[in-house]
Amino acid sequence: GLKHRREVAGKSAIFSGEHFVLEETDWYLLNLFRLWWHYGISFLRLQMWVEEVMEKFMRIYKYQAHGYAFSSLEELLRSLGGDAFVNMTQRSVAESLLEVGVTQRFVDDVIAAVLRSSYGQSVLVPAFAGAMSLAGAQGSTWAVEGGNKLVCSGLLKLTKANVIPARVTGISLHSSEGSALYQVHYEGSEGQGSAFYDMVVVTTPLHPSRSNFTFENFEPPIADFPGAFQPSVTSVVHGYLNSSYFGFPDPKLFPFASILTTDTPDLFFNAMDNICPVNISAAFRRKQPQEAAVWRVFSPQPLDKQQLKTLFRSYYSVQVTEWQTYPRYDAAKSLPPIVLHENLFYLSGVEWVASSMEMIAVAAKNIALLAYNRWHQDLEKIDQKDLMHKVKTEL
Repeated sequence: GLKHRREVAGKSAIFSGEHFVLEETDWYLLNLFRLWWHYGISFLRLQMWVEEVMEKFMRIYKYQAHGYAFSSLEELLRSLGGDAFVNMTQRSVAESLLEVGVTQRFVDDVIAAVLRSSYGQSVLVPAFAGAMSLAGAQGSTWAVEGGNKLVCSGLLKLTKANVIPARVTGISLHSSEGSALYQVHYEGSEGQGSAFYDMVVVTTPLHPSRSNFTFENFEPPIADFPGAFQPSVTSVVHGYLNSSYFGFPDPKLFPFASILTTDTPDLFFNAMDNICPVNISAAFRRKQPQEAAVWRVFSPQPLDKQQLKTLFRSYYSVQVTEWQTYPRYDAAKSLPPIVLHENLFYLSGVEWVASSMEMIAVAAKNIALLAYNRWHQDLEKIDQKDLMHKVKTEL
């Protein structure tokens, strides 16, 4: 019952702190010409690289449609793109792109801007995460009318899951007739409670800065995994954009709805965009650039009054949300496991491969298939080699 949210046209530009290094126009051919003029064929080489990665990644949907699952992130990646995909979690996107002929200038201007707006990090993020981010930046993404949160609420309704509104505080291991039994402890509005389960999926990040519950009676013990998360601040500002800061003294002439930034030390924000409602009527139009509009600003730190004054001539309201958005990819070099114990699984480790809604959905289905196959001892469906050949044979 989900509907595709209508896209509202709007041009983008990349800002260096002093001027725009690249500006999008209303004409597709002119945009291509500007890319070629500034960066040669780097854009085409980038597109070919991303398309090759995504074409191999899409194999996962065929595998999952046939019930195949993987017991580790390395096995999952290896089944899609061999050792090259595993290596892409250990080397930077900049290194990979330079290797295929993308110029350093294109990396510094365009790739850096995209990664700052998505992950809030530099071109040193791993190549696989970078490829996913760059694929999402090329458009043709799917947004849900009414907000993407409806995906979660719709799934809960569809599965008729029994949701306990409480915070999990710990998991302890017990045994029943030789099989593992997991006691999940939680705290809710009615106090403390617990329940026993044959299978448990942990979806919160198990890292020192995020983990807030304990594992008991496990041998060997289940410890936090190395790594940290990237802090990010989202400021939603209703106000009048200060177009003079971006080189447009007359606000009526400011043409952009989205502004990305290069990796410049003096820049205090990563990106900003003129946002639209989650429900878009047929008559909806963006505000004129001289009118008050709602802007979303991504920054590594909360914006102070002077920084707000730099970006906006005046404003009516500012709503600020600080959160731990994505893994800080320079903080860990190994991928977390999927299987923590016999029937205890870990979902959020996939974020260290790449962090997105699609990756989490893929990982969730993999765990569901893995748990099912392990429970029914269907080992032929787990960690199989040469899966493309097997799938073609089954077809």
